[in-house]
Amino acid sequence: MTSATPLAPMPRFPAFYEALNGREPFPWQARLAEQVAESGRWPAEIGVPTGLGKTACLDIAVWWLASQADRPPAERTAPTRIWWVVNRRLLVDSTADHAEHISSALTDGGLEILRIVGQRLRSIGDGSGSSPLEVIRLRGGVASSRPTDPSCPAVILSTIPMYGSRLLFRGYGTSRTMRSVDAALAGIDSLVLVDEAHLARHLTNLISQLAVCVDGAERVLGEARSYPQVVAMTATGDAKGEDRFELDADDQHNEIVRTRLDATKSIEVRVHPRHSEKHLALAAEQLLQGASGSACLVFANSPGTARAVWSILRKRFPASAASTILLTGRTREREAASIRERILDGVEGMASDRSLAAPRERHLIVVATQTLEVGADIDAEFLVTETCGVRALTQRLGRLNRLGRFEQARGVFVHMPPPSRRGKSRSGSIEWPVYGSEPDSVRERLQRAVRPETGTVNLSPREVTDVLGEPGDDPGRAPEILNGLLWEWVKTTTPPPGEAPVEPYFSGIAGVDYTVSVIWRAHVPEPDWRLWPRPSNREIVSIPIREFQDTLDENAEVRRLGTDQMTIELSRAADLRPGNVVVLPSHEGLLDEFGWNPIAADPVFDMSVPVRGLPLDTDAMRRLSGVSLNKVWSVDSGDVTLGNLLKEALGDVEDHEDTDEDRRQEAAEQLLKTLDKTSPKGWEAGEWSRFLADLETKVVSVPHEVPRLRLARASTERRSDELDETSLARNATLLHHHGQRVGDVAGSIAKRVGVPARFVGEIRRAGRWHDCGKADARFQRWLNPTGRAANDEPSPLLAKSDVPRSRWNATRVAAGWPRGGRHEALSARLVGGWIATLRDGDPLLADLLVHLVASHHGSGRPLIPPVRDGALDTINAEIEGVRLESDADLAVVDWEQPARFRRLNDIFGPWGLALMETIVRQADHRVSGEISRDSGEVAS
Repeated sequence: MTSATPLAPMPRFPAFYEALNGREPFPWQARLAEQVAESGRWPAEIGVPTGLGKTACLDIAVWWLASQADRPPAERTAPTRIWWVVNRRLLVDSTADHAEHISSALTDGGLEILRIVGQRLRSIGDGSGSSPLEVIRLRGGVASSRPTDPSCPAVILSTIPMYGSRLLFRGYGTSRTMRSVDAALAGIDSLVLVDEAHLARHLTNLISQLAVCVDGAERVLGEARSYPQVVAMTATGDAKGEDRFELDADDQHNEIVRTRLDATKSIEVRVHPRHSEKHLALAAEQLLQGASGSACLVFANSPGTARAVWSILRKRFPASAASTILLTGRTREREAASIRERILDGVEGMASDRSLAAPRERHLIVVATQTLEVGADIDAEFLVTETCGVRALTQRLGRLNRLGRFEQARGVFVHMPPPSRRGKSRSGSIEWPVYGSEPDSVRERLQRAVRPETGTVNLSPREVTDVLGEPGDDPGRAPEILNGLLWEWVKTTTPPPGEAPVEPYFSGIAGVDYTVSVIWRAHVPEPDWRLWPRPSNREIVSIPIREFQDTLDENAEVRRLGTDQMTIELSRAADLRPGNVVVLPSHEGLLDEFGWNPIAADPVFDMSVPVRGLPLDTDAMRRLSGVSLNKVWSVDSGDVTLGNLLKEALGDVEDHEDTDEDRRQEAAEQLLKTLDKTSPKGWEAGEWSRFLADLETKVVSVPHEVPRLRLARASTERRSDELDETSLARNATLLHHHGQRVGDVAGSIAKRVGVPARFVGEIRRAGRWHDCGKADARFQRWLNPTGRAANDEPSPLLAKSDVPRSRWNATRVAAGWPRGGRHEALSARLVGGWIATLRDGDPLLADLLVHLVASHHGSGRPLIPPVRDGALDTINAEIEGVRLESDADLAVVDWEQPARFRRLNDIFGPWGLALMETIVRQADHRVSGEISRDSGEVAS
């Protein structure tokens, strides 16, 4: 707690739930909350049928954390971060929406109960945040955000690859320098709620294996919070006894629960000897015959089958008769938002809370892949499903008559061979992708249960388990985690070439579609240039690598992001690895209104432009405007072309012409006025004009990035720790003041998190002295080329510079600081010298202090890479009253660091050490953010 003000008593869960949701909890929800609070732990498995409010587990986790706010941090058992993990990217994500609702309700505090819970959550952190509960979505393939303070409560919604890769220090979409931060946020002080965990058994097994790998390491946050607490949520799980939480008699007597358990789901079984998408389309067409304004959900097992079925149904149903939607999960947020709006529309959609008093004017047909099996609170009158396994069928049925409101609810189970019979088991039986041979046994069980008088089988939630029996799926195997392998992944600074991929360890070996993340941009930089703006998970589409390679050809040359997630590298499509981010030119197509489409040829809308600004590049300008840059436009000042205006705005004119700033700005203004005369495709009515009007007319030029016009309202963009551009700020900042502030914040975070007291002091010292290497005379000339303060006195030592970014690289060269040189190498050298002056000291604390200083920009795991230098000068600094002098040559390697790093990992465990690094680094980010440039270009 950060305040001496006593906290108000914690409300009981039923009162909190009702204040939050406007209704009483189901009996099982209240009972689970009470059980968790009393026992201090969650059951291993939540076996509640779909449609009965498993999202309330999020409410319980938040309430449980708030209930422990008045405990000393070291005595808390409720983890600070709550991960909600699913096995795929979801486009209709009711859990994410609910998490946002919780955060908003606790922030606004309209009701006293919510105000109290919000206040208690704030007290766990430092209380300064705008929200008592951060909500982070990691649904794409890049880490565009993460919790900003490891002591502050957060809900993180993630896919299995995004969580699993972070846990293993190889976070997909995470820059090399931030991998240890993301690993700490995933692997310690985390409650992991795995939705439909039968689809994530390798992940749940992995977490238990990792605990064995580091058995014997110090529990940095005590027994309960030092490792992830994993809860599997699935109606078709395997746990028994007290490890599995299920409905009881009180739930059976609840009218709403009983209605949903007995919801009619009459399913017809159709068997076809050959695979054809027409069978699925015909079943949907027949279900809708004679019905008026009904919703029909069609599940296909692959995106290719789904698109073919959608194409057939769109031809059979004119737009006046049905709204036909395709949903595959391979789409960006812009297209997904439109799809989501149609599916959840209060009148024409199929949201479960849709009022039946407003009849639809036409049918709604949604053809979907497994992306709608979980996370979607939707309710359809009719269902068609391609043959599948027990668990998948159970989930699909959860979207049919979900609330028991449709007496006419019917469905068709279409059993047919897979598209190709190439895959067969050793026994010769047919193998379906994902489901193996299980669909055959599902068909047999369904046929045995069909009632002769109706020709259907009722698969209500109460009866579905008795009919389908135990699942027969085989998740296959995953490789065994070995200590040596884990140690290689933990070394994030210098990953070994050809290292083992991490995905098989949380997704299994067989049947996994390893994916790459694809974004489309109007401007695609040349190799070694940086992508601007940084990719957002909202613009990402995840595509199986093999499918992407087949679409482009394996030998095709593509541009991908390097390990810093900024710099463009060339690659053959055949050389792509899971988690790579590929940047495609927007004119290449391959995307339509419903997502990834290998035969789509129309240009793709660049989602980064409306939220960041206008790249000033000839190819980008042509792609965005949709017109030739040589076309002549008549304006007030005469005839102009976009090409000439662009050159003038960039200062790219003849040598004898004047290129002053006023003329460049005038050209930029004229450029925007001329662009406003164009009508680019993909922009909504008025959107292009509003965007152009919001642009500033001063050209922003940054070395190795495309020049641009910035949006006046653009939010600050996170910079990579790999760049010393984090040393830029709105105003020059004194080195001593910056270090003092970072040390205070780091120490405060460490105490709030619950780090043992003996280590808090070293964390505070590391924050205080992390930048002392910036005292190097060359680095100071880089920060302040004049060497003078505003009053013309000699400048004191600085930590942050107000040098414009456009001059940053040139200033470095003039100062003599070598490219790629790391000031933290000098900081660690000086701190090591200070430790050597102490008569008595704890070697463990000494190791920890030096490492935390060396690693505060993500290096030092295990080495800080040297650079060619050969400096003969020394660096002088004062640490805690001791004057120190050290060699300033950045080519000198600290060969003690690898052994130091290994010792600390053995003592604290990889995630315990990473947490302490994270505390120092995020304290530095926070303090730097307080003084960051307001240009929207720099933040750390």
